[in-house]
Amino acid sequence: MAGIDKAREFEYTLDDFNFLRKISNRHSGILVPDDKFDMFYSRLSKRVRRLGFNRFAEYCQYLQDHPEQEFTEFINAVTTNLTSFFREMHHFEFVAQTLLPELLKKNQAQKQIRVWSAGCSTGEEPYSLAMTLLENVPRDWDIKILATDLDTNVLAVAAEGVYPLDRVATIGEQRLRDWFQKGSGSQNHKVRIKSPVRQLIHFKQLNLMQDWPMKGGFDFIFCRNVLIYFDRETKQRLANRYAGLLRAGGYLFIGHSESLHQLDTPFTLLGNTIYQYEKNRI
Repeated sequence: MAGIDKAREFEYTLDDFNFLRKISNRHSGILVPDDKFDMFYSRLSKRVRRLGFNRFAEYCQYLQDHPEQEFTEFINAVTTNLTSFFREMHHFEFVAQTLLPELLKKNQAQKQIRVWSAGCSTGEEPYSLAMTLLENVPRDWDIKILATDLDTNVLAVAAEGVYPLDRVATIGEQRLRDWFQKGSGSQNHKVRIKSPVRQLIHFKQLNLMQDWPMKGGFDFIFCRNVLIYFDRETKQRLANRYAGLLRAGGYLFIGHSESLHQLDTPFTLLGNTIYQYEKNRI
């Protein structure tokens, strides 16, 4: 057992960390490396304090004995959520300049576009997608965006669609006028996503490791900076599950530090971490 750090508010050992990361991995599939030892302490200290414990071992026991009450709080605390509007801008440029013109021809009969933002965090990604679609798709088309995340706290923020002004500092003036409403009075330091954008998105809690209720038919899927947390086998399984929900020729967007290289999937790399689904490849 690791020694106790006297400088910490709560007793916290390597045994505690190993117990907690094992539960996290079993539930979410996310690999937690050794260097996240301090991160787990800082993120869970608030829960330990609120529950009146002096040692993380007490929290581990409580989590084991009362999963219904505590498990969601635990997962929310240890999940990483880093995002911004129009992050990795080249993806949105590809959507606007290449993907949507293709879909406007391909889906002309039904005039329908379906998108999934998997791992949507606090909502900036799906809202950025919604703005891009509204700017480039005729108004009489039926657009729906599913936005999912494991963390219920970030989903609540996303569904509200309210952000501090500094979160939209890099967005152009035209987009700010078109899609954001500035707060007044006590809310003058915040903005809210306008209703036409919010109405396109359905936010839902989803664990990627469990069953997916969606039937598919997505034209493209954004799953960025999610695969990086999984082992090779899980990455391959997830990529193939995504393929199963895409229409033939659909697209998968992943994060800049991620790759499907050397994985057995029906995707072809187009460049810039953009992949296309080839139905008959496997």
